[in-house]
Amino acid sequence: MVWFETILVVLTVLTGVIWLLDKLFFAKRRAARGGLLDEEPVLVDYSRAFFPVLAIVLVLRSFVAEPYKIPSSSMMPNLLIGDFILVNKFAYGLRLPINNQKVVAIGEPKRGDVVVFKPPHDPQNNWIKRVIGLPGDRIGFQGNTVSINGQALTYQTIGTYSGRGVAFGMDSAALLEEQLPGRPHQILEGLDRHVGEGEWLVPAGHYFVMGDNRDNSEDGRLWTQSHFLPEENLRGKAFLIWLNCEGWFCKGSFDASRIGNRIQ
Repeated sequence: MVWFETILVVLTVLTGVIWLLDKLFFAKRRAARGGLLDEEPVLVDYSRAFFPVLAIVLVLRSFVAEPYKIPSSSMMPNLLIGDFILVNKFAYGLRLPINNQKVVAIGEPKRGDVVVFKPPHDPQNNWIKRVIGLPGDRIGFQGNTVSINGQALTYQTIGTYSGRGVAFGMDSAALLEEQLPGRPHQILEGLDRHVGEGEWLVPAGHYFVMGDNRDNSEDGRLWTQSHFLPEENLRGKAFLIWLNCEGWFCKGSFDASRIGNRIQ
């Protein structure tokens, strides 16, 4: 969230400035007056102790990997409520914290990538979906079937989804494997629902994203202001589940089998 990034940046800068000013000016003045080490102000002592830690966290979180907790069922069956995941922050270029401005271009999303982003209509929060359409693609969705540039995707029926815990309510959904080019993956769909049908031409610099839980995902099919995700709103590529528990402090159920699973 923006507020957390802002607080982290402010604290890092503030403690760094205090530590630097003391080292360059005030510490020398104390030494010239014959001051002892234990006369160092408490604020300086805390800044010297916390600045390196805050700086390391800021660099890792902004440019290497950021933790993220799955808040909804929109990416079931592949990501569950309670999954804690890691997001690769340099896969699509290095970006500054807070304003998310790209400073180093590295790569672009590929079809099938699971991405974390700021939706155009809710820029204060991070969402997670799968990239279905690339710039220039014509994406269609009719009768629970995705088509890309006029070519309908094929689906392999696996069976009926069997969920547990927070996923128990999806037991009636059909479990399918969607043959997305280069990235086949499992999806869920209702047996008698066709949510968000339509056809969309993805403009340059944008992507079309969808949730794997097709009937329970607020994604590009349903966004009203713009159906497309701007490239500058990307936060990173989801790549690993490192924990699963329903409560923030694992007060709910805990599923050790999901730890270490790669996100496909």
